[in-house]
Amino acid sequence: MPDATENDESSQTAIDDARVLRGLGYKQELSRRLSGFSNFAISFSIICILAGGVSSFHLGLSSVGGASIGLGWPLVALFSMAVAATMGQLASAFPTAGGLYHWAAILGGRGWGWATAWFNLAGLVTVLAAINVGTYRFAATALGVGHGDADSWGEHLVQSLVVIGITGSQAAINHLGIGVTAKLTDFSGYWILLVSAVLVGCLLWFAPGLEFARLITFQNFSGEAGGGVWPRTDQMAMLFALGALLPAYTITGFDASAHASEETVGATEMVPRGIVRSVLISGIAGWALLSAVVLAAPSVVEAANQGEGAFLWILRSALPGWLALGLSAGIVVSQYLCGLATVTSASRMAFAFARDGGLPFSTAVRWVCPKRRSPAVAIWLVSSAAVLFTVYTPVYSTITAVCTILLYLSYVLPSVLGALAYGRTWTVMGPWRLGRWYRPLAWLSAAGCGGLIVIGMQQPNERSLWVVGGMAAILAVVWFAGERNRFPGPPVSLRTHAEAPRIEIPANATS
Repeated sequence: MPDATENDESSQTAIDDARVLRGLGYKQELSRRLSGFSNFAISFSIICILAGGVSSFHLGLSSVGGASIGLGWPLVALFSMAVAATMGQLASAFPTAGGLYHWAAILGGRGWGWATAWFNLAGLVTVLAAINVGTYRFAATALGVGHGDADSWGEHLVQSLVVIGITGSQAAINHLGIGVTAKLTDFSGYWILLVSAVLVGCLLWFAPGLEFARLITFQNFSGEAGGGVWPRTDQMAMLFALGALLPAYTITGFDASAHASEETVGATEMVPRGIVRSVLISGIAGWALLSAVVLAAPSVVEAANQGEGAFLWILRSALPGWLALGLSAGIVVSQYLCGLATVTSASRMAFAFARDGGLPFSTAVRWVCPKRRSPAVAIWLVSSAAVLFTVYTPVYSTITAVCTILLYLSYVLPSVLGALAYGRTWTVMGPWRLGRWYRPLAWLSAAGCGGLIVIGMQQPNERSLWVVGGMAAILAVVWFAGERNRFPGPPVSLRTHAEAPRIEIPANATS
């Protein structure tokens, strides 16, 4: 049982959090009850190596084989760590719900904030769609009750109905308040690690042999050799780059820690830690898990030939049937909880943007249930939007490419704006900071994001060019046509933000 001193310290921290929030122009509306672990668990649950890593495994294996996992995964994970680190410094300085939007608006101006908000919100809605479609398809294939695709209207209808049920239940749980959601996401954090550890152990135990050379061997699995996942090409460098969509898509969602800032105790320190730790642990655990899958395959060539079914084929080939089914069930539970945490993150983004008048019907969307202290309208809005997106775009690979591009755009834009303002107009930092490393990591993140955008728009995902490009064009037209005269943006600027308690650095800093 916590003693009186611990309770007093927690109460004082919550008071300090509310004071920092007031310094950013907002009152405490949401229930602040998330611990540091709970904040980490939300991001870790959305990254969920048992969701993206499993459902998108074929994107890596069917490109250049084992090298896509052994070499490609850690390379992209390092890029994601650079993005997470720069986001951490921003989150420490500006600990609000809808964090990325506030960071961009405060550091670069209302227009950049408005665009970042739409990119992030669209990315979160599409990633929720991708997660729940992936959950259905994995479960359907594992249980043998359907083809797990949407090639026919019948399958599309079944997929849509199941996704509606999954998403609706996730929204209902979120509606009950952050307390219920936190318990489930805390459980999810432990569950992901437990199932992953058991899966790695079983795969290595039953593996026909441990050929570690597989993890650095390049093979061309484009075209029919890879189950038609990628178009036929002899360009190995491009194939390797396409395989990078596997870790890039998997390691997304760590902005959830920032979106839960107003519900986290000790946000200025706990939120950046949650962001960075979720990416670090997911990167290491995901590498171990998928490397074990490659090592357990009876044949990499045969596995790649299965295309989208590669992961389950390896699981069933390597493990006894009862064990493969049991582990598949554990994976489905993780995938469901991944979607649950994504609803939490997306709804807080919608709530924060609506609070500043950024969405249509903002007054309704920003409403917080007095009893549950949860943004109920925002919860149901983002959940409904995700379902509609899956109905409109049932193609899984296109969904993953679009959401990955949109999310990383929203991650990197504030970091670049921060690099431009750092030590000049932005001289007041939070307690968690990178010092001289901030700028180099921000520019590295920008370069990596540019490469990711190019990769994500290659065949067969060329539609993502029209989706992302069209969205950017529409946003520009709407902004200059009148939104810039209507949208007020956050209530603080860099100048007024200096009144909040923070750690200052010299205005002439060059690091």
